[in-house]
Amino acid sequence: MSLQCGIVGLPNVGKSTLFNCLSNAKAQSANFPFCTIEPNVGVITVPDERLIKLGEICKPERGVIPTTVEIVDIAGLVKGASKGEGLGNKFLANIRETDAIIHVLRCFDDENVVHVDGTVDPVRDKEIIDAELQLKDLETVESRIQKCEKAAKAGGDKFAKLQLEVLVKYREALSQGRNARTVELDNKDQEAAARDLFLLTNKPVMYVCNVDEASAVTGNAYVEKVKEAVKDEDAQVLVLAAKIESEIAELETYEERQMFLEEIGLQESGVNRLIKAAYALLNLRTFLTAGSDEVRAWTFKAGAKAPQCAGVIHTDFERGFIRAEVIKYADFIALGGEAQCRAAGKLATEGKDYLVQDGDIMHFLFNV
Repeated sequence: MSLQCGIVGLPNVGKSTLFNCLSNAKAQSANFPFCTIEPNVGVITVPDERLIKLGEICKPERGVIPTTVEIVDIAGLVKGASKGEGLGNKFLANIRETDAIIHVLRCFDDENVVHVDGTVDPVRDKEIIDAELQLKDLETVESRIQKCEKAAKAGGDKFAKLQLEVLVKYREALSQGRNARTVELDNKDQEAAARDLFLLTNKPVMYVCNVDEASAVTGNAYVEKVKEAVKDEDAQVLVLAAKIESEIAELETYEERQMFLEEIGLQESGVNRLIKAAYALLNLRTFLTAGSDEVRAWTFKAGAKAPQCAGVIHTDFERGFIRAEVIKYADFIALGGEAQCRAAGKLATEGKDYLVQDGDIMHFLFNV
């Protein structure tokens, strides 16, 4: 499953530092704009404590295999990107290819790190990027409106009429400086028509406030301003200190990292929290397989049914799907394994219409 989150932001807000922490990739991180020119793609392991406990019970020969998510580090944006300024065209093309946005905002003061606009103001920075994306979306919407009007009049195209209703809503919002994701659609038909538009400001977004070490636990005044600014966007705000995260990433053992976190008052690293949040932002969930050979996490889109999840493992599993055997994770842990769950009647047999839940431990029966 190749869904991607794109990391965006103005130059010098900490995007590449954060990306390096996430993936240990070689994204250049320097104190000047545009050090990231081509998007760097990192395949990131998704932390999942459930796998550790399942591994302890099953003791699998081939070990424990986590699932992953793709993170893309995209070049820094400047004013005028929608008109091609700076690396605007490249930025907009790269972000259009992603499925969700991680928007990094600088929420720390440091006279040694240049800010592209001279002063630190995360809300202003957010609005700069929003404005450029909105202008590009407005350009797209205006163009599509003309096409839909012609199609609706000429051939009585019902879908064109439906999409035209949606486009008019988006044009009004974008003209007012609001993101497309803030628009409330009337029904599922309009939602389906909206998906076909692929608007930049309609992608799900998470705002990452990059703070100094002293603010890593509690946040700061900059963070509060960001929260107030995005309160109507249905967007998550996550606080982390990229500089601290880079120090944590250099520690060799899990024990050393945990001690470091405890010393600064954190239970979990910001990177782990970010990866989990990015996974959820993409509307992804995890089902599990657990046995003596391996314990493994598999990614599926929320709302998927059993045959679709079987197809994640192998297309033959979906094509010849018969049924799925499902054990809830909590039961597997409480009873100590599959055999105990079978004996206790905690193994359910599910058919083609079963909606798979996050954390389900599954075994698929098929015939091709």
